Amino acid sequence: MLIFMQYTNSFDELLLAAAFLLQLVDLQLYLKPEYTPAGYFVDHLNHFRNYCATSKQNGEDVLPGKEGEERKGNVSYGIDDTPPWYLCIFMALQHYLTMIGAIVAIPFILCPALCMEETDPDRSNIISTMIFVTGLITWLQCTFGCRLPIVQGGTISFLVPTLAILGLPAWRCPEPHQLEAMTELERRHVWTSRMCELSGAIAVSALFQLFCGYFGIIGSLLRFVTPLTIAPTVALVGLTLFDHAAEAAAQQWGIAAGTFTLLTIFSQCMTDIKIPTLSYKRGSGLSVIWFPLFKLFPVLLTIVLMWSVCGVLTATDVFPAGHPARTDLKLNIIRDAPWFRIPYPGQWGRPTVSVAGVLGMLAGVLACTVESISYYPTTARMCAAPPPPLHAINRGLGTEGLGTMLAGLWGSGNGTNTFGENVGAIGVTKVGSRRVVQWAAALMVVQGLVGKLCAVFIIIPQPVVGGLFCVMFGMISAFGLSALQYEDLNSSRNLYIIGFSLFFPLVLTRWMSAHSGIINTGVEALDAVLQVLLSTSILVGGIVGCLLDNLIPGTEEERGLKAWAKEMSLEAAGASELGDTYDFPVGMALVRRWKWTSYLPFMPTYEAGKFTALFTRKKVS
Repeated sequence: MLIFMQYTNSFDELLLAAAFLLQLVDLQLYLKPEYTPAGYFVDHLNHFRNYCATSKQNGEDVLPGKEGEERKGNVSYGIDDTPPWYLCIFMALQHYLTMIGAIVAIPFILCPALCMEETDPDRSNIISTMIFVTGLITWLQCTFGCRLPIVQGGTISFLVPTLAILGLPAWRCPEPHQLEAMTELERRHVWTSRMCELSGAIAVSALFQLFCGYFGIIGSLLRFVTPLTIAPTVALVGLTLFDHAAEAAAQQWGIAAGTFTLLTIFSQCMTDIKIPTLSYKRGSGLSVIWFPLFKLFPVLLTIVLMWSVCGVLTATDVFPAGHPARTDLKLNIIRDAPWFRIPYPGQWGRPTVSVAGVLGMLAGVLACTVESISYYPTTARMCAAPPPPLHAINRGLGTEGLGTMLAGLWGSGNGTNTFGENVGAIGVTKVGSRRVVQWAAALMVVQGLVGKLCAVFIIIPQPVVGGLFCVMFGMISAFGLSALQYEDLNSSRNLYIIGFSLFFPLVLTRWMSAHSGIINTGVEALDAVLQVLLSTSILVGGIVGCLLDNLIPGTEEERGLKAWAKEMSLEAAGASELGDTYDFPVGMALVRRWKWTSYLPFMPTYEAGKFTALFTRKKVS
């Protein structure tokens, strides 16, 4: 390996060299009498050099054993490739750690809104449920859904309608002195009743995405979902939650500032810096590789460092007892958490359903649908796969709806959405293999069963989480605003729509939350529905942006429709006899044999127009 390091200039080439040596050992080529270890190594070292030179000249990564294949992208492993098992584990761990960095923030906002104590051990059970369901749905999506290597898990988008629902008079938390006077059983009933309300609302609202996805309705609605609809919908997810970022960061601004400063340095300034890392390989012993630590793990590295700083300040009593930044404040959560626990549907009680809750959660479903649609073609490009056909997108959205329904029934208090962080990880690692994400899903399921391991993430000091919120919520808003790249930003029409659809929802929802009883139609159920809908900023912003963009006159170039159509082109390419990336892993022979499958929008053999023709067929005169 040390010899290989003299001829390689990147971490990818070092991984190839390591894999090459391990394959030699696995194949036991050293045992052949006509080869000596040194001779065989030197003979094939030149062969490896040629691979490295070829890949650099062509701008592509070519793996040993794949020299005859053409690559459309700069990837080490494409979507249908199967890396060696040891590389699968390494890259699966990368996806797992990236997912944890995104999902760990959700309980810090959800649990206080449910009226849970900070030291309640059930907090760790909620996050273990989230991770467990994330693993299940990720495997289902990669294997039978859209078949892209994406991770499906909890999302910030559902927190906005969640907070609106829990802000209703019926679900607001009792006064602090009333909570303190309650017994443990009464306190548990307070938050589980709210969780049951969220579970029912999430599960029922997810049926809309499930139905529209599997039956291809989303595709026909996309012509109304323009960039001026997406931008306010997604951007308002981050902007609406700034109060929670401020509240968490204000508990110790020094720690919060250190957190987002380190995160900025690691993720933006040190991405090209690699550190030497010892590695042990069978047959070659210890070796040194240059590992892009800051590029791959900026969030986790920041959490560990700032958590350590809080630990030192706790040990030296700089932070007084009970201070939110102390690391020993919630240790009882780890102590009380079970070692092994299997999450199950209805674990907090039977889900309850209300019209206000379902319609409110529908805003989160719509936001996630729009966001996922934009990720599918991006992910396909990153892993050198062909553009996803219409049947794959329909199936992916339907499976996401199924995942959100299961997440609600399981009691995670959240839905599912495509993790943008893991999509970015594919671009960084250049490993777009579906098999890697399937391994990652298995890791998530196993980790969701280990209660004490999940409890570790709950005891992160609150100011550290506040610093992360400042960056994460800002990035979510920026992702939404990036949809404006297709628009003509010199147009006063577009600037008017952007400004109004961003500012008005913040004004309206802030006023609604301050005057919760202002709506009085005489029908209590209708009052609750209107209160939730008008308090959900992403729904108000999306509707305002969609209506204004489709009603105010403007040219296609001005509205960015032509550029958007190229990005989101949806074609119904049926499965060929030779097989396709987006085919089912099993049963394709039967699917091709059954002619009726060409009518179903989620089947690989789907032919565009056949399903709708069943309802529009004219009578023959």
